[in-house]
Amino acid sequence: MEKILIISNYYPPEKGAAANRIEQLALKLHQNNYKVTVLCPLGNYPKGELFPEYKGKFLVTEKLQNITVKRLWIYPSVSKNIFKRTLSVLSFASVLFFYLLCKKTPKKVVVQSPPLLLSFVSVLVLSLMRKKIILNVSDLWPLAAIELKALKSESFSHQVSLFFERFIYKNATLIFGQSNEIIAHIHSIFPEKECHLYRNFPDHQVGKMDLVANANEPIKLFYAGLLGVAQGVFDLCQKIELQNLNIELHIFGDGAEKTQIEELISNSPEKKVFFHGMLERNMLHEKLKTFDIAIIPLKTRIYGSVPSKIFEYCALGFPVLYFGGGEGETIVTENNLGWIAPVGKFESLNSSLIEISKTGKSEIQKMKQHVFDTAENHFNLDFQIKDLILKNVF
Repeated sequence: MEKILIISNYYPPEKGAAANRIEQLALKLHQNNYKVTVLCPLGNYPKGELFPEYKGKFLVTEKLQNITVKRLWIYPSVSKNIFKRTLSVLSFASVLFFYLLCKKTPKKVVVQSPPLLLSFVSVLVLSLMRKKIILNVSDLWPLAAIELKALKSESFSHQVSLFFERFIYKNATLIFGQSNEIIAHIHSIFPEKECHLYRNFPDHQVGKMDLVANANEPIKLFYAGLLGVAQGVFDLCQKIELQNLNIELHIFGDGAEKTQIEELISNSPEKKVFFHGMLERNMLHEKLKTFDIAIIPLKTRIYGSVPSKIFEYCALGFPVLYFGGGEGETIVTENNLGWIAPVGKFESLNSSLIEISKTGKSEIQKMKQHVFDTAENHFNLDFQIKDLILKNVF
C-alpha cells in the first residue's frame, strides 16, 4: 500500500465540518489502498480544552478505523483574543515543525489550510524535503478574516498572512479548492498552478432516504454545527420571526455563542426556538429523521466559502434554507435544493419562512426525495476521489 500523510488542525473526536471532511478524505484514501497517517493536535475543539483522554500528554498515537492518528501537543484556546488564538496555533505549529524535521514522512502529503501558520510551517519543511505537497484550501485566508472583521486590512498581521498565503500557493505541488472562487483566486496570483475542485462531500453510506414526516407537527427547521462568530446563529435567533408561522427552529451544537443563545431562548419562549446541545454525529442524524429543513446561515458573505452543510444535509434528503451568499447560492438554485435568502437580509429570510409555512409538510416531504436523489447523483465522494486518483493527483 502506498503511504500518504495528512496534516490537519482538526480530526475526530473533535466536532465540526473541518474534522469531518479530513476524516472522510482519510477513510476514502484508505479504501482506495493507501496507508494513511493523520498528523494533528491533541483533541480540544470546539471547547478549546484538551479532552480528558489527552490531558497531561505530549504525543499520542491512535488507530481509528484503520487510520493511524498521531496527535501532537497544543496549547488549546478558542478565545476571541487574537493573541491567544495565535499562541494556540503557534504552539502546535512549533511542535509540528520539529516533528517533520526529525521524523520520516511519506513522499505524498496532504496539507490542510487554513490555519495559515500551520500550512506555512508544513509547506516550508516539506518543500525542503522535496515531498509532493497537496494543499487542500477550504477557505481563503486572510481574505475571509478581513471579511469577518477578524483582521484589519493592511495591518502587520495582514501583511504577514499575505506572505504566508503566497508562499504556500507557490510551493505546493498542486492545490485542491473547495469552490470555483477559491481556484479563481489562486489562479489570479499563480495562473499556471495546477488546481482541482474538491468539494466537501460526505459519505453517509445511506442507500435510501430515511426521513419521515408527522403531518400533525409543525415544520421543523434546524441548524446543526458550530455556534461561532462566522455562523451568526445568535443573530439569527434574535431576528427570525416564527411567532405566527407553523414552524419551529431547533439548534444543535456548541461554541462561543452557546450561552447567549441559551439565555435568549430562556427569556423568549414565544420565539419557538429550541436548543439541544451538541450530539454525536450518528445520534444527531437519528434525531433529525423527523425534521424537515436545514438552515445554513453565515454572518457575512465570505468569498470562496461553500459551507459543507449544503452537501452534508442534502445527502440525507433535507431541503435547505441557505442564508450565506456566494457560490452556495448558485449550488442551491441550480440543483433546486430549497430556498435562498441574501446573506444578512433578515426581511428576505422571514419572507422565505412565510413561503415555507405555506408550502406545508406534504410538499416538503416530496422535496426531500428529490434532494436526496440529486445529492446521490451529483455530490458523490467516491466518484470524486476515484476521478482524482485516475488523474494521478494522489
